[in-house]
Amino acid sequence: MERLSMRKIRECLRLRFEAGLSGRQIAASLAVQVARSTVGDYERRFAASGLSWPLPASLSDAELERRLFPPPPAVAVETRPIPDWTVIHQELRRPGVTLMLLWEEYRAAYPQGFGYSWFCKAYEAFSGKLDVVMRQHHRAGETLFVDYAGQTVEVIDRRSGEIRTAQIFVAVFGASNDTYAESLVVGLGLGFGYASASVDRDVGCSTAAGYGRCGVFRWT
Repeated sequence: MERLSMRKIRECLRLRFEAGLSGRQIAASLAVQVARSTVGDYERRFAASGLSWPLPASLSDAELERRLFPPPPAVAVETRPIPDWTVIHQELRRPGVTLMLLWEEYRAAYPQGFGYSWFCKAYEAFSGKLDVVMRQHHRAGETLFVDYAGQTVEVIDRRSGEIRTAQIFVAVFGASNDTYAESLVVGLGLGFGYASASVDRDVGCSTAAGYGRCGVFRWT
């Protein structure tokens, strides 16, 4: 995950301990996009740092960073635990599970384990050795695969703070993997037909054939 600036981290801590906001409210209040899990990580680091709120006026950003993000102890590569890639591969089939989430669970269990970049590259190497079940070939610009992206997400209005539920519509060209995505707030009547029309408009093509609520569009 990308670390926020120390000024933003100070603001995050202030909103938590001074204003009493929840992790979700803090994530919505900051001027930059940040996940609730990141807010929770900063809180855990603050609790482990031995610091208390309010922070001392003399505490510099450099010292605060050193206390929140101490360098990890030197650990030989051969002693770091290797994830069970078969289990990781199976877990990724579950709705809402990502490599980032699985890596965070791995690091929570093994704080001295490998970093996220290594985790992703090692899994990619493992998955590349698996048997290919089906290989499809598509002519460029001919076929577009469309569907909703699994679980719904929460959308927060920055002005009102209202939280609404949205579905994520995704369209992917078979040959290039060029991707179109759009969030559709539930309850506004913006369904599959609306999203498909948006693809037609933004991609600049017209639909010749479509199959059901999900599947394949072929372009003329």
